Amino acid sequence: MMKNWKVKFSSATVTFVLDGKFATIDKMVDKSQAIYITDENVYALHEKKFKGKKTIVIPSGEEHKHQATVDFIIEALLNFGATRQAVLIGVGGGVVTDMVGYVAGVYMRGVAVGFVPTTVLAMVDASIGGKNGIDVGLYKNMVGLIRQPQFLVYDFDFLQSLPTHQWENGFAEIIKHAAIKDAAMMKELAAHDIAYYQKNKKALAALIEKNVQVKVKVVQKDEFEKGDRKLLNFGHTLGHAIENEHALLHGHAISIGMVYAAKISQVLQDFNGVGLLVETLKRYGLPTTMHFDIDAAMEVMQKDKKNAKAGMQYVLLNKIGKAVYETVPMKTLYKLIKLYS
Repeated sequence: MMKNWKVKFSSATVTFVLDGKFATIDKMVDKSQAIYITDENVYALHEKKFKGKKTIVIPSGEEHKHQATVDFIIEALLNFGATRQAVLIGVGGGVVTDMVGYVAGVYMRGVAVGFVPTTVLAMVDASIGGKNGIDVGLYKNMVGLIRQPQFLVYDFDFLQSLPTHQWENGFAEIIKHAAIKDAAMMKELAAHDIAYYQKNKKALAALIEKNVQVKVKVVQKDEFEKGDRKLLNFGHTLGHAIENEHALLHGHAISIGMVYAAKISQVLQDFNGVGLLVETLKRYGLPTTMHFDIDAAMEVMQKDKKNAKAGMQYVLLNKIGKAVYETVPMKTLYKLIKLYS
């Protein structure tokens, strides 16, 4: 297991502390400038860790990932007298890291930020790569920016208090990484389940490190999503369209989105791994079917950032471990989603 891994992106070098402890942040930043931002759930479970630290506690959940919460954080920063020398530290899941990264990018035109991801999903995906933002109504991450954090500290102690549905939530993104980039990882996942990784800390640490490497490599190659980074959106186009509408967990929505994308790949890419993908998702407690309003989902998808004039830029699978993106006409997409619903 690597300890401190420095990763160079185009605009910044990010330090990944892959087997760290929360307390090590005190040695990494000027304590007088550090302001911790977390949500009610994390704070309630780990209050002792925040003792003596300037801390802002925000409401938990995707439904609070909007401008009103950003305004609340900024007012709290002003009350703390935070200057341009401040270092914001987002401690939480993807909602927290997305919002704190966004606030750090806009507060006083930009202050330093670091993350302590506390969920599997945030550790392998949400906190990596500099994408920050907030939702606008039903439209996910419609406002935001790409700006790298200074550091990410991985403290696996936080996972001990993680409820089962949040483990499932994170494994959706792990399965996504395997589907688009790593057939060997998919094989490993198909042989195990959540209980195995909860009991086997070494295996979990190795799996998380592997996923960090997958995401980092893709982002390094294409930080501003002009090409290869789009592949990370596998399952997300339809997933995002149903996530807020049906108040689903991100991973659960993405799981359903991946199944549809795999079935569409069967038609457009001669993909033959639908069974393996569906069975693996089920192994990790993830939903693979759901009834939803196709017309409403298509309407949200048409406002998606990945929408092109000729149709929807859709990530498809050529085979397990190899993803491609293709512009699919909206009419074709509608027919195929309807066919598999």
